[in-house]
Amino acid sequence: MNHFKQIADCLKQYDLDAMLLTGEANRFYASGFHSFGGDGVSLVTGDKCYYFTDSRYTEAAGRQVQDAEIREIGRGRGYSVLIGEAVAAHGIHRMGFEESYMTVQEHETYRSALSCELIPAAALLRELRSVKDDAEIEQLIAAQRIAERALKEILGEIRPGVTEKEIAARLEYLMLHYGAEQMSFDPIVVSGPNGSLPHGVPGEREIQNGEFVTMDFGCIKAGYCSDMTRTVAVGFATEEMQRVYRTVLAAQEAGIAAAKAGVTGREVDGAARKVIEQAGYGEYFGHSFGHGVGVEIHEFPNASPLNDKPLIAGAVLSAEPGIYLPGALGVRIEDVIVIRENGCTDITMAPKELLIL
Repeated sequence: MNHFKQIADCLKQYDLDAMLLTGEANRFYASGFHSFGGDGVSLVTGDKCYYFTDSRYTEAAGRQVQDAEIREIGRGRGYSVLIGEAVAAHGIHRMGFEESYMTVQEHETYRSALSCELIPAAALLRELRSVKDDAEIEQLIAAQRIAERALKEILGEIRPGVTEKEIAARLEYLMLHYGAEQMSFDPIVVSGPNGSLPHGVPGEREIQNGEFVTMDFGCIKAGYCSDMTRTVAVGFATEEMQRVYRTVLAAQEAGIAAAKAGVTGREVDGAARKVIEQAGYGEYFGHSFGHGVGVEIHEFPNASPLNDKPLIAGAVLSAEPGIYLPGALGVRIEDVIVIRENGCTDITMAPKELLIL
């Protein structure tokens, strides 16, 4: 699976002759081949595409990259030289680059070496990646199923005396065991009073009876990320714990019900936020309802108070409201949804009712 053609078809819209892709995520999106960091460059022109890499990746790229010519850099023939040859061959005058990813040093290197104008054009890839095709959604679902299998198994291991770090390590192992390539991000496992830290780091704290454990985790399968959060209670749940949990779940359901093409990210966020505010917890929900999920764990679009643009069918978003009471507890419930014309599809299958282990 690659997106060379989709990128090429957008060049005229952005008044470009070519698009230079140096960032790891966009390079993968274009070619369907993953290499780390700066170990590769892709170039898309109106009539031909290229994938430049070094000898460590040439054979692997040859097996996976389709619809592009693969060229290998070498001593005295680095990326700038090979790109320069393509610039001359195709008469490229305006070349887009990813200003959101390229460093100042890289920009200066290419600017001085290439006989064309470099045009900031990260928006081209951002807009394309904001809408997923059917093949991409299949990969997102596959990654989600792996995370769900890990969740189902880890629930049998959460008990008093087990540490946050142990649960996080087991989640990583289980996702790899069930087919993940790597983690979408370092798992977040927080318990009891640490639950009020939305992005808390798992530590040596031992889980206790009568407290929540929040687990936020995901993995990468075929280059696409999963993302989910579940909060469970150990032993028992107090009245306040149950009230907070019900509020978060109702907020998530309200946001999901509001999500459809044509509705703004602000409106989706507002539907969930209203539930939390009416329950008296408004000041304890500080982040947005959700963010885009795809090749990267955070991408466009998002469902936040700042996004006044209508969502487009095919966008994929997390749905993750939360309530965080400082030094006491926290609850977050997260699914991943696909925006449709008349609603949305929740691709997360894991149950959401309050589970007391």
